[in-house]
Amino acid sequence: MSRPQRCRRVCAEPRFSKFAAHGSGSSETICLSTDEYEVLRLVDYERKTHEECAKQMDISRTTVTEIYDSARQKIANFLVNGYKLEISGGNYRICDGTASRCCEQHCYRNNEMAALRSAEAVKIEKPQGRRRIAVAYERGMVFPHFGHTERFRVCEVEDGKIVSKTLVDTSGSAHGTLPDILRKLKIDTLICGGIGAVAVKSLQSSAIQVISGISGDADKAVADFINGKLKSGAVSVCSNSVLKI
Repeated sequence: MSRPQRCRRVCAEPRFSKFAAHGSGSSETICLSTDEYEVLRLVDYERKTHEECAKQMDISRTTVTEIYDSARQKIANFLVNGYKLEISGGNYRICDGTASRCCEQHCYRNNEMAALRSAEAVKIEKPQGRRRIAVAYERGMVFPHFGHTERFRVCEVEDGKIVSKTLVDTSGSAHGTLPDILRKLKIDTLICGGIGAVAVKSLQSSAIQVISGISGDADKAVADFINGKLKSGAVSVCSNSVLKI
């Protein structure tokens, strides 16, 4: 009788889950499981060894090697044959940041959850002369899709310096209510990745400046904006369509 498969610990579910080769037209879909994605992320993106990956995912090194080989074969098939690729399913659990043997770093989930405040809890009054900048935020980075933003980094700026930072939870708000949250927070400027034209128009009608098409470190983006170095990027429109490469 075979041993039951150990549930694999993953840091977070992928931001992007569907891909299609541009111009292929193939209807066949390859399914990459979430735990296979996590192994690729840790080994190929974060450059961890299989042993380090095993420790973080709470599985054996042999299992990591098996998952890695399977995932690489699927990615190769996707690239060579132009099939569609979808990331879903798998035997996994989301890391809650409490385990002693996970990534051995300051867990972004614990740190951020402890710091999160609801929009209702943030002090709305804004002293004269201060500006509020909101960044679509995730794990220290500018989140790429405004409509799916789960939290904002809200910075208050006075005399060219950041005087406070707050993480604000959007409480799973729908796409159309996010501008209302920013209005309630009395935001002057929004920094984000992709954003739809309707949302931009809604924000601008409330005198909220939109700096879109931004990626990378969220704090650096705010600093660049304060120093007059940040401008909207070339790609700024959100789309719910399948990503193409």
